[in-house]
Amino acid sequence: MQKIDRKFRLARIWSNDELKKYAHLFEGNVINVSAGENIDKQGKTYDQYFINASKFSLSNYSPGSFRGYEGRPNEHLIDLEKPLMEELKRQFDVVFNHTTLEHVFDVFTAFKNLCDLSNDVVILVVPFAQEQHETTDFFDYWRLTPTCIRELFKRNGFSVIYESSNNDFNACTYLFSIGSRKPEKWVEKFPLIEPERNAANWIGSNPEKKSFFGKILNKL
Repeated sequence: MQKIDRKFRLARIWSNDELKKYAHLFEGNVINVSAGENIDKQGKTYDQYFINASKFSLSNYSPGSFRGYEGRPNEHLIDLEKPLMEELKRQFDVVFNHTTLEHVFDVFTAFKNLCDLSNDVVILVVPFAQEQHETTDFFDYWRLTPTCIRELFKRNGFSVIYESSNNDFNACTYLFSIGSRKPEKWVEKFPLIEPERNAANWIGSNPEKKSFFGKILNKL
């Protein structure tokens, strides 16, 4: 059995699986913000998830830097810490953003910009429990909680219509959230929303108390 990196890769696989469950529900103009190369690190690109989108764009910033803006077709130059250009406001039906906000110091402006880009939906993935990771090109500032994400959506005129977290023992924990300006539109698609209240509840567990079979799984 192939060994999976529990520190970073396991949570990425989980968040990709969450996105696969719901991406097909969304139509119209989709943008992956701070997309880098737009890859899911499992051999696909994220446009392949949004099979019913009529258009797919991406954004990056800081040309010439690590995963910076390259002027590709349908690529927008957006610095999430700067005021959003008026011509981009509410121009996208769905805004997708994966593990970016922890690297942006002015997280309030960045979150507002994600919401301002969207006419309806924002899909957000952020780390909740993860080893500090930064380089000379980017720093690591924040860990948002489910309650924080709900409040940030609320302050920007959105309601959370879905949220979840992975609970893999001894591994990074991601939060997956979908917010909407038009929550009534999605009631039939997301009827049983349960707020996350125990994210990363494996922390503090004693692995020695797990069964022999559980110990074997943790080594995979």
